Order: sequence, then C-alpha cells, then structure tokens
Amino acid sequence: MRDRILDDLKNAMKNQNKEVLSVVRMIKGAMQLEEINLKRELSDSEMLSLISKQIKTRKESLVDFEKANRIDLISSVNKEIEILSSYLPKQLTDEEIKEEIKKIFYEIKPTSMQEMGKVMAKAKDTLNGKADLSYVSKLIKEEIEKI
Repeated sequence: MRDRILDDLKNAMKNQNKEVLSVVRMIKGAMQLEEINLKRELSDSEMLSLISKQIKTRKESLVDFEKANRIDLISSVNKEIEILSSYLPKQLTDEEIKEEIKKIFYEIKPTSMQEMGKVMAKAKDTLNGKADLSYVSKLIKEEIEKI
C-alpha cells in the first residue's frame, strides 16, 4: 500500500495531474504523521484505516458544503473521495456485511450489550476498509438488542 501511494505520487507529478497529486500528497502527509507518532511504518490495515478516516472526514465536510450550497466545493470533495476510495478494497454490499456479522455472532456468541466491544473488534479486523465501520457498528448494535 505504501509503495502504491509513493508510485502514484510520482506518476501524478509526471503527468501533472493536480487533483490526484493533491490527494496523494495529503495521504502521504497523514501517513508520515502517523508513522512519526507510532515510531514505525504503518501496516496495510493501518493504511486502510487512515484512508477510511480521510474519506469519512470528507463526507462530513460534504454535508456542510451541501447545507451552504457550495457547489464548487461539493464537486472537488466528491472527486477527492473518489480518488481516496480507489485505495480501498471493493466495498461490500449490505447483504455481504450482514453475512459477515452473522459469522462473527456465530463465532463470539454475544449475550448482552457488554460484549459489543468484542464483536466490534472482530468486525473491525474482518471488515476494515471493506465497509463503513460506523454502519457496521449500527448493525451490530441492532443485532445485539434483539438478543
């Protein structure tokens, strides 16, 4: 993942693709900041989390821009989200997410809301980068409440 980002940075510079260059520089900066804080290189799963956080931040900004009717910013943020999403694995459908949650429930067998942390930890390992974890959390909470 790290090598892909650095290669994309070089290619964007060569091709003078300003949109991609801007986003990839941002990813690289966030990556370097996190590596400095951790005092080690990030793993691929940590990179997926980092990119997912960047997408989440932009989606939150998008809501504000839509409220302010800032069409110019909406299109640029959508393009950034599209570029960032290209680094994530194929996103799972709702049905696939629910199927994974069923497997996790079968494995952990939670009995109450106190076990939500265990279920979420397993879900994060399984679904990180493949699904929006806030959505996954909502589905897990709903399932636990049914117990």
